[in-house]
Amino acid sequence: QSISIYIRHDDYLSKKKSDELLQSINQLKSEFDFDNVRIVGRIVGQSYYLHKMTFEMLLFSGLSAVLIVLFLFIAFRSLWGILIPQIVIFSSMIWVAGMMSVLDIPMNILLTILPSIMFIVSMSDVIHLVSRYLDALREYGVGRKSIKTAVSEVGLATFLTSLTTAIGFFSLYFVKVEPIQVFGLTMGFGVLLAFVLTFLLLPPLFYLFPGPKYVRKNAKEHYWKKLLEKSFLFVLHYRKNILWGSFFIFLISFWGITQIKSNNFLMDDMSPKEAIKQDFNFLDQHYGGVRPFELAVELKDVKPWSKEVLKILDKVETYLEEQYGVQLKTSPVHILKMINRSKHNGQEKYFTLTNSKRELRKQVKLLKRIEQGKLYHQIIDSSETIFRISGTIPDWGNDKVSGKNRKLQKFLSDKTLNGKIKYVITGTAHLIDKNLQYMAISLVKGLLISVVIVAIIMMIVYRSPVMLLISIITNIFPLFVIAGIMGFLGIELKTSTSIIFTIAFGIAVDDTIHFLGKFKYEIMKGKSKIYALKRSYLTTGKAMILTTLILCSGFLLLIFSDFLGTFYLGFLLCITLFVALIADLTMLPAMILIFYKNK
Repeated sequence: QSISIYIRHDDYLSKKKSDELLQSINQLKSEFDFDNVRIVGRIVGQSYYLHKMTFEMLLFSGLSAVLIVLFLFIAFRSLWGILIPQIVIFSSMIWVAGMMSVLDIPMNILLTILPSIMFIVSMSDVIHLVSRYLDALREYGVGRKSIKTAVSEVGLATFLTSLTTAIGFFSLYFVKVEPIQVFGLTMGFGVLLAFVLTFLLLPPLFYLFPGPKYVRKNAKEHYWKKLLEKSFLFVLHYRKNILWGSFFIFLISFWGITQIKSNNFLMDDMSPKEAIKQDFNFLDQHYGGVRPFELAVELKDVKPWSKEVLKILDKVETYLEEQYGVQLKTSPVHILKMINRSKHNGQEKYFTLTNSKRELRKQVKLLKRIEQGKLYHQIIDSSETIFRISGTIPDWGNDKVSGKNRKLQKFLSDKTLNGKIKYVITGTAHLIDKNLQYMAISLVKGLLISVVIVAIIMMIVYRSPVMLLISIITNIFPLFVIAGIMGFLGIELKTSTSIIFTIAFGIAVDDTIHFLGKFKYEIMKGKSKIYALKRSYLTTGKAMILTTLILCSGFLLLIFSDFLGTFYLGFLLCITLFVALIADLTMLPAMILIFYKNK
């Protein structure tokens, strides 16, 4: 046996009002001796989401801070290497948090991962500059020359990487959904701010605190050089095999892309192990579903409560219940049937429309008096030209619901009373479905805009169509791979997974720019193509590997989230950035060796 209490509130409930309502329900619940009581619903869900988001933001911020300390120690093996970079990293985070507070930007599910991404992204600029400074220390010793060398060689490339990463986030503004827009703008400005603070704070800190003693005392080549030399020789000897292998992976990935499906469920972002997800599933299975269904019936030049109109609506409601699977909650014919049945002592055979026009008028008058007219105005608008049919359906997903909607539209096309009745499927769930389709298109546009802007930047900087194509192919390749993986693993394309491509492209292009920036620097000094490529590989390779390891490890923390959207964001971004690193260390130099002609 089970009892369901459905509370409807048409006004927006603030957090304070929601908490007061939940407190009242809990007090009522304590007065009953039930073995198992489930309090679920939209208000409970909103409150749960808020507390969960706050907890995860604090958790990921703490884990990211610990991770940064660990990687800085591994990379630079000194207290200097831990403390100096963290001044910039934490300053960036404080500035971004302060900006959000000043602009009164509210927290949402996407912004819970902002501290983690800010820690990780700002770390990239710091690692490249600090790594090059330590190499300069080995060459020139303590002094301005080491600082100047590091800033001059890394400065332009770091600016370009920050700019392209920011563009990747800014492109999310084209998705006309406020939480995604806020996330994109906040992260974009945060990335640019991290760049400014890196080059404002680190050079003076290098001057005041010259560097770890082990670097100044031991000017020998670091152990990374041997590893990178072996890797470079492999690329040098097997350049054609690398490109053929990459082409084969591309074909497999393209096959995987054809397997991708796009679907959407109301509780998509919650892990199945969460109690609130289980409660919603319980209601979905036993109480006619949790997904809202709304149908607006617009009348033109016809009386709303006429027998002719009600008979047509009766057929529509019968179709909705028997064919579509709607559990009707509020509708004109359904309410009139209940009134008719109540007047006949609840006998089931009277759950039908009355044949008497006089009785029908009485029932409509009674309906207007119920709850002082509140129920009446839930069914029809004040102009009495639009009826409302509402109910719930199981959370079948966007694909199945879209198919049922197409069949419904075909059925309704014959029930228009010579064009005097118009039907419009509406409601929050329908808007979510429409929004999903719109966002998919918007995200593709945003990604294309990012690619075009990055291409323009690369063309201006390197002034070579060949370099432009090489850089774009290298960074599009990881996106194809991750899309293929999604297809093979059955990860559906939706809002939370669609934004991965835009973010990944903005971040993945960073290593390519650093590599090509160093390559151009060496070419401009008159070096040969092979020498410039080797020098770029050995000097930027270490920083590329370290930053990718840090980025992957930071994003990997997100897999511990109870929000599936955050989980997939971390998991897929980690794979994408790892693939991008492999492409930058293999495909990129291989294509330069084969296609680039040094003028």
